[in-house]
Amino acid sequence: MTFDPNQSLPQEEVDDIVDTAIENNEIVLFIKGTQHMPQCGYSDRALTLVGRHRDEYEVVDTLESLEEFRTALERHSGWETIPQTFVDGEFIGGSDILLELEEDGDLGERLSA
Repeated sequence: MTFDPNQSLPQEEVDDIVDTAIENNEIVLFIKGTQHMPQCGYSDRALTLVGRHRDEYEVVDTLESLEEFRTALERHSGWETIPQTFVDGEFIGGSDILLELEEDGDLGERLSA
């Protein structure tokens, strides 16, 4: 199986994936790659930070349709950058915000919502 970077999912399908993931999961991370194989340092950092406080959370790999995921996520967060973390349907931030919350000692509390 080969990956064709010019292939992507229809925007409507990606919108549904994003909407469903945010609505149906207490914590969801939209990252580049998978939980076991993140494909960028920011995604890896987000996974590490969340993993310090939670064992269970949903991960959505955005690489299959990166531009469509950026568009869909921007509707929810106002940001098009990835990774993005949502807790109980609320946008928390990317890896930089997660790191700030961790340094301030607030990340564990935010993730226990």
